[in-house]
Amino acid sequence: MLDGVRERWVRTGGVELCVAELGDPRRPTVVLVHGYPDSKEVWSEVAARLAGRFHVVLYDVRGHGRSTAPSPLRGGFTLEKLTDDFLAVADAVSPDRPVHLVGHDWGSVQSWEFVTVKRTEGRIASFTSMSGPSLDHFGHWINKRLRRPTPRRVGQLLGQGAKSWYVYLLHTPVLPELAWRGPLGKRWPGILERVEKVPGGDYPTASLPSDAAHGAWLYRDNVRPRLRRPRADAYAHAPVQLVTPLGDAFLSERLYDELELWAPRLTRRTLPAKHWVPRTRPDRLAHWITDFVTATEDGRSETTAKGKYADRFGGQLVLVTGAGNGIGRATAFAFAEAGARVVAVDRDAEAATRTAELSRLIGAPAAWAEVADVSDAQAMEKLAARVATEYGVVDVLVNNAGIGLSGSFFDTTPQDWQKVLDVNLWGVIHGCRLFGRQMAERGQGGHIVNTASAAAFQPSRALPAYATSKAAVLMLSECLRAELTGRGIGVTAICPGLVNTNITATAHFAGVDAAEEKRRQQRTSRLYGMRNYPPEKVADAVLEAVAHNRAVVPVTPEARGAHLMSRFAPRVLRRLARVKPPL
Repeated sequence: MLDGVRERWVRTGGVELCVAELGDPRRPTVVLVHGYPDSKEVWSEVAARLAGRFHVVLYDVRGHGRSTAPSPLRGGFTLEKLTDDFLAVADAVSPDRPVHLVGHDWGSVQSWEFVTVKRTEGRIASFTSMSGPSLDHFGHWINKRLRRPTPRRVGQLLGQGAKSWYVYLLHTPVLPELAWRGPLGKRWPGILERVEKVPGGDYPTASLPSDAAHGAWLYRDNVRPRLRRPRADAYAHAPVQLVTPLGDAFLSERLYDELELWAPRLTRRTLPAKHWVPRTRPDRLAHWITDFVTATEDGRSETTAKGKYADRFGGQLVLVTGAGNGIGRATAFAFAEAGARVVAVDRDAEAATRTAELSRLIGAPAAWAEVADVSDAQAMEKLAARVATEYGVVDVLVNNAGIGLSGSFFDTTPQDWQKVLDVNLWGVIHGCRLFGRQMAERGQGGHIVNTASAAAFQPSRALPAYATSKAAVLMLSECLRAELTGRGIGVTAICPGLVNTNITATAHFAGVDAAEEKRRQQRTSRLYGMRNYPPEKVADAVLEAVAHNRAVVPVTPEARGAHLMSRFAPRVLRRLARVKPPL
């Protein structure tokens, strides 16, 4: 399965469990519990990433993988017996120290039992849950909505009921076993690859048909009894980290709305992914598990991030170009406040360093300054290689660097055109090409944000070169979004309007002398200052766009108005474009 694996067998309750260990046993122990219809190999990618820091333990749940099945099967998979198995494994691999528990799917369902029953107190240091609720919590969730039905609660019940279609089928006699040992077992790997985008490798194993057939008893032995009579004392006695895949086809986010009642020490994480995150997002999971376990071992809260999207961006690696001031700096700060790690890129080394320093003070667990000219292809290639080597593959890329250029078409020289296109368009192309390729090759999703402008859909006689560059960025973003959506990578074009930044103070005005250019820069800066739309609002729009995977986001009221007019009243925009600006 993995290099350096040590295997042992643990006997408990009439079965023998196959247990695999990686890493130094003297370090904190992390126990990974798989779900249905998996075996421990579902964790292989995550385990490999954790083994350098922890003593990592995986075991095949009874009746799965290389572990033996109980006889008879009926009644052999109750939560009580699964708890016996866990305690036997924990005693074998970490007899003197509590373990850090991680569960996915049914591994999470049974782990909720482990972390809420009295007999495991002191044996679990922390619990990371993903894609599997407590049956007790689920039972109370259902009962509350049945006792006090409202349109919203009834909708939630019906929504989760539809997602749970497979649970009903697994309760039917014989049919699930026949399906898994027949055509479904053969087609399952292909289904996972097509629907869930799960890569191949050592998963699923050849034992899948028997694993799935045996695992049906997990549902039959536990679901109906526990949902009918949920425990009233199912409180977690260890810190809990909840990872919620936003695209989970089987579980609604609403199941966890009131989880703080049952897990007072709760850290929430959300992930734009489908159900099988141990295979599709191993880097992100390994990072979150590492942070959570380390924080627990150190006796501190896992995260100090307090931003609105701390559950979404905590620990992610975000790179922002043009981060030395304006929208770029505000965006870096917004991600820092949400707990992201920030790479601040700018041509001005001092400004980039200042942004990185302030990002750490605001809440970023780490922040670095990098100096690069986005218009320089070789410099960007070196930057991409350095970032990947030293910090990792970027999760969110914000191509924000840009320059302003005003003047009539015939006053705009070829050199002017070259400069504005090199920065505003080619800078975005370089970022998308280099960092986007790294995201695609990693195969674990990501997001690209390209700063366009309201000028992208609002023509102006005063901004032919600038508007052309931003319209190209908008179309590039749309094309790239169409290409990368199948790889789980979102692309957003952010289109601010009149925002109070220093771009106006540094903008070039073609066809005028230096004195007149200075006068126009000052006048434009005063106009933008009077408008006084802060860059922080644009930064908020960036985070919201990434969180909700928006395609095109006009930010200011005038940008939203121009966007609507470009779609429904383009002739009006063309007439407005003829107006000579008062500069």
